[in-house]
Amino acid sequence: MDIRAEFLNFFKNKKHEIVPSSPLVPNDDTLLFTNAGMVPFKDIFTGLVPAPTPPIRTSCQTCIRAGGKHNDLDNVGYTARHHTFFEMLGNFSFGAYFKKEVIGYAWEFITEVLKLEKDKLYVTVHEKDNEAYEYWKQYVDESRIYKFGDKDNFWQMGDTGPCGPCSEIFYDQGSEHFNTDEDYMGGDGDRFLEIWNLVFMQYERSKDGKLSPLPKPSIDTGMGLERVYAIKEGKFSNYDSSLFMPIIDKIEEICGKKYEYASGASYRVIADHIRSVVFLLAQGVNFDKEGRGYVLRRILRRAVRHGYLLEIKKPFMYKLVDIVCKIMGEHYAYLNEKKDYTKELIKLEEERFFTTIAAGIELFNEELKNTKDIFSGEVAFKLYDTYGFPLDLTLDMLRDKNLNVDEDKFNELMSEQRKRAKASWKGSGDSVKEDGDFKKLLEKFKNNEFIGYENKISKSKILALLDNDFKQVDSLQANETGWIMLDKTPFYAQSGGQCGDTGTINSSSKILDTKKFFGLNLSNVQTKEILKAGDIVKAEVSDTRDMIARHHSATHLLHSALRTILGEHVTQAGSSVEADKLRFDFSHPKALSKEEIQKIESFVNSAISKGAAAKTEIMSIEDAKKSGAIALFGEKYDSNVRVLSFGDVSKELCGGTHVKNISEIGAFLITKESGVSAGVRRIEGICSLEVVKFANSLKEQIFKINDELKSKDPLISIQKLKEEIKTLEKELRDRSSSKPIELSDINGTKVAVAEFEGDIKSKIDELKNQYDKIVIVFFNVVDEKIQIAAGVKNAPIKAGVLVKNIAKILGGGGGGRDDFATAGGKDISKLNEAMDSTKKEIEEQLI
Repeated sequence: MDIRAEFLNFFKNKKHEIVPSSPLVPNDDTLLFTNAGMVPFKDIFTGLVPAPTPPIRTSCQTCIRAGGKHNDLDNVGYTARHHTFFEMLGNFSFGAYFKKEVIGYAWEFITEVLKLEKDKLYVTVHEKDNEAYEYWKQYVDESRIYKFGDKDNFWQMGDTGPCGPCSEIFYDQGSEHFNTDEDYMGGDGDRFLEIWNLVFMQYERSKDGKLSPLPKPSIDTGMGLERVYAIKEGKFSNYDSSLFMPIIDKIEEICGKKYEYASGASYRVIADHIRSVVFLLAQGVNFDKEGRGYVLRRILRRAVRHGYLLEIKKPFMYKLVDIVCKIMGEHYAYLNEKKDYTKELIKLEEERFFTTIAAGIELFNEELKNTKDIFSGEVAFKLYDTYGFPLDLTLDMLRDKNLNVDEDKFNELMSEQRKRAKASWKGSGDSVKEDGDFKKLLEKFKNNEFIGYENKISKSKILALLDNDFKQVDSLQANETGWIMLDKTPFYAQSGGQCGDTGTINSSSKILDTKKFFGLNLSNVQTKEILKAGDIVKAEVSDTRDMIARHHSATHLLHSALRTILGEHVTQAGSSVEADKLRFDFSHPKALSKEEIQKIESFVNSAISKGAAAKTEIMSIEDAKKSGAIALFGEKYDSNVRVLSFGDVSKELCGGTHVKNISEIGAFLITKESGVSAGVRRIEGICSLEVVKFANSLKEQIFKINDELKSKDPLISIQKLKEEIKTLEKELRDRSSSKPIELSDINGTKVAVAEFEGDIKSKIDELKNQYDKIVIVFFNVVDEKIQIAAGVKNAPIKAGVLVKNIAKILGGGGGGRDDFATAGGKDISKLNEAMDSTKKEIEEQLI
């Protein structure tokens, strides 16, 4: 039985419109992930967005609870029903029907479609909701209707806003299976399983706690798909259902161990987590060091660690992608479209973690021996900082030991690290001012109109002036800087990767930048005259706008080229558009080849040469997506959006400024391709006159090379020079390798600590091949810097730790594997001190 389809079709027959699942990343700054079925409709419930027509909807919404307020991560795998990823079935009414109808629909679906036994169904209502109680009496015997208070049967989004009583439907799993002291209606036992929550949104709660009736009471329901599958299949755990068992069977196959429920928490963790990882990657979230990407990385690494407990000590999660796509791909087609890309990303991330997991677990176990009550916060931080173990992974490892971490110390060290990072970061200017007073100030003004798509010059009225501290002032004096708000402005505010416009006011005062604050365009002005609120001024955008537009339009063509040449797994992961360059970040698992870069350049330049007029349309977000327009992942859109098309080459949602015809771009050149993070690549490029400048610069360099080498064919001369360098390097290595290295013996281990000129790595390999047990540390002074390399074979010393300690003395840093590592130093004056310290450290560890 396809319960998803049955549910959606049931409500479709009740005149509800089926709404596709919204992205797991919501259009909501207050949420990390979409964590409930009602999230896509939140603005309708709060009144920010008008109710749709018809005002009734139904959906099967994908959800994730793995971070922030709603975080089930710690319980996943250890209970029967907690998940990081789950699907929520729901039906919604925005003033069209209320308690009577929704109760009738719920009863009909559960008893006539799902065909659950009526005598196993129980209902709860709010203790003051007599209306719902009376409606339920038409279907359920009073002995199976329970009244509870606010804690159990009152729902609200927050401290204020829409709220109301709710009614929950429970399924009795049987006293023969569950008979603890908590297995009663309202208890914490598993006998009575909640399957559907009907929320009656009928009040507005004010700041003083007062409840006022809503003019249009609404309905919001949520039924957990995984729970219903388990009940229909006669299972007492969601993990025993057909949604999970094929994944668990595959894990059995990989680890070669039979799954048993009582001891199988690790199987369940992996089976749950792979679903979250696959869906997040397929929807465009990438592994990262912060935000949603960090949560994604945490989920994967937690699963890998549980695989390690099953003695799976090489990448394996990527092997589970096929089975997830087989189970879920029919309903979510994009999973199959992104399958190969997803597998590649997961494998790469696993390989990264597997390089450190063994060493991290060794450090964890060493500290565990010294732990009585509280696990060291310093070690937990080192596991995080050095070995990539998120704190909750360390907590998970301590779970079976009934131990906790010194989280105060961990957080203190994290805070210190953030301060260091912030101190070393060179920002691009003052941070956006978003305090409450500033917001209240701007709320006095209606949206100022942006007229810059068609007009670069306008006569505008100054609505407001602000000083550099964002305080409102009546005027700005000559030679002051501040912020100006115009009633209609030609200046584009920084948004969607495009930089803010510059220009002039009254031809003399300079506009330095333009930003958007709480929906209003403000321009940073440097005055040459007195400006007063209420003045009518001439606002003019600078000529750099044309170059910005060319680079912005080029990013659209580049995006299309990437999806055409690399595959439709490519999604934009960030961009920057300026007058002299562009930067475009995109999802892709590996570096681009020279051939791919050439194909991408050719695609864009071919489109430019053919020319296509820009076409802009305003339409609903739904119509835009149906038309094939690309919506950027993570970008926030209004209900009506601007769609920009360039012939059949590109069609995207975009509010930026662009050329009128792509031929205006002139030419496009990729200047650099690099990696940003796991699974994210970056292309930097230039177009139009910047390409000419670049070409002229290259010509100058070539002329200088010709003059320096006194050759008409510099490539031949360069080749000869490279061959000469190779010959000299070989001579140097031969001389260095012929010098005897003084070796000492400490408890049967050979030790060499010396200065060495030449190929350090080759010499270390040579010595390691000669001796069974050896520790080697070489120092080499080159260009006022010190190179350090260490090699270890069959000795209780870690090369990576050794070079790190040495580098600290020399004012540098480094690291590496346990058997070979390199580092660098800056303070040559402390070379002898470093060598002596190295000898002492090695002796202490070998004696």
